[in-house]
Amino acid sequence: MSSKDWLEKDFYAVLGVNKSASTDEIKKAYRKLARDLHPDRNPDNKAAEEKFKATSEAYDVLSDDKKRKEYDEMRSLFGSGAFRRGAARSGNGTQFDPSDLFGGFSGAAGAGAGAGADRRFGGTGFSDIFSSIFSGGAGPGAGAGPAAARRGPQRGRDVETEVTLDFVQAVRGTTLPLTLRTPGACDTCRGSGAKPGTTPRACPKCQGSGMISSNQGSFSFSEPCRDCQGSGSVVDEKCPECRGTGGVTKTRTINVRFPAGVADTQRIRLSGRGEPGDRGGTAGDLYVQVKVRPDELFGRSGDDLTLAVPISMAEAVLGTDLKVPTLDGPVTLRVPPGTPSGRKLRARGKGVVRKEGQAGDLIVTVDVQIPSDITGEARDALEKFAKLTPPPGRERLDARMRRAG
Repeated sequence: MSSKDWLEKDFYAVLGVNKSASTDEIKKAYRKLARDLHPDRNPDNKAAEEKFKATSEAYDVLSDDKKRKEYDEMRSLFGSGAFRRGAARSGNGTQFDPSDLFGGFSGAAGAGAGAGADRRFGGTGFSDIFSSIFSGGAGPGAGAGPAAARRGPQRGRDVETEVTLDFVQAVRGTTLPLTLRTPGACDTCRGSGAKPGTTPRACPKCQGSGMISSNQGSFSFSEPCRDCQGSGSVVDEKCPECRGTGGVTKTRTINVRFPAGVADTQRIRLSGRGEPGDRGGTAGDLYVQVKVRPDELFGRSGDDLTLAVPISMAEAVLGTDLKVPTLDGPVTLRVPPGTPSGRKLRARGKGVVRKEGQAGDLIVTVDVQIPSDITGEARDALEKFAKLTPPPGRERLDARMRRAG
């Protein structure tokens, strides 16, 4: 994709959000699309794979406040017509055409040697393009122009995936193998893009610099070489495996350790486990979004586990020793006489046990069950109990009614 295409592409439309969308809204939209379009869910589906890549590219810009600001400013600037053909003239009357600026950027990503191609604007960031326009081709920093920035090490992209854990796995912690499909250097050519036994040669047009300087009236521009697509080298015989790109999609499996007490919706960061970097750059990070399946008995509140246990009316009135389950086996709790429904009992240390040794509790809520229909001796006994036991707390009500009568 050319740099002009990048500029004209609406990243907000790709993610299906408004331009005023918050960071959380952008993240939510990306996660849904990434989950639906992920190659693991759509094997051998080229259309879904391309949409997945486009979604990742859009999120890479819009999730970064600095990149998003530069992207919005650039789209606003070029969208206003300020740089359209004939809209501006240089000091000597020569018309300025932005296609001269963007023409040399096309194909920089994923073409030629490929392994060294940047994914943003042919290897040049938004601020590099602005500095190229207004500072005669010199980039930020003394002697560090766009070519130096483009040809330096590039950090790999971050990767995000989702894992569902059982309730017990999340509480106790677990290690699971995670299979990922991510871009990586071609093993056949080791990322050079050249057929084994051959090597890329320096581009004769740019002498291996990857950049061509040109003058446009009073402006001086440096842009990627069109012959080598900004890579600085030319591949005469392409690698049959990667077809000269230097990169392939690889399947890799890594073991991920989920700590005890990991919570639903928690995001775990694994440093350096994302996509490999370019030109010796560091690898990106892997972010694992955790989902926890609900348990049929236990709930969770922070580091405490929760459990509701039904008891009979007689147990509530007389008190009882109540045996309840925990994740480590049953324990017995004392239910005091006269326990009302909804009272909470605590089994200390039977909740989430953290790595540092701290442990939550099991909170048991008693639910007094009232029978809807009783007969025979049970009914007779209950009627006798009712006569012998006046309703508690009703004395003041009865006294008020007597005075009113």
